Amino acid sequence: MKPVRRKIRRHFGLTAKQVAVRSQRPWYFQWALAALFIGLGYFVAYRQFTAGENLAEKLKQTNFDNQSLQTKVIQLERQLQIEQAAQRNLDKELNLVQDENMKVKEDLLFYKNMLANKKRFR
Repeated sequence: MKPVRRKIRRHFGLTAKQVAVRSQRPWYFQWALAALFIGLGYFVAYRQFTAGENLAEKLKQTNFDNQSLQTKVIQLERQLQIEQAAQRNLDKELNLVQDENMKVKEDLLFYKNMLANKKRFR
């Protein structure tokens, strides 16, 4: 029994050797982790490379859309200028017609007054 106690005290007692427990990953986990990081780096680089090609295509498409929109803006500006010129012409004609209408009403009133005066003198 004493030898057993001695062995227990040697391993668990105050005189037991102090041991630092350090966990170490097996080599295949380290290789797998390295392969994962290499794959992740390759994936990021591939996405950056393919995104650059897509950006060039998107830039061309955006420039084309920009040119077509500028053409539409120019057309709409011309149309607006034409409509404004037509509106100015219509305003001038309306003023002329209103002036003519006023003259005709004045003439009509004059003739009515003349007829009213003729009827009074009879």
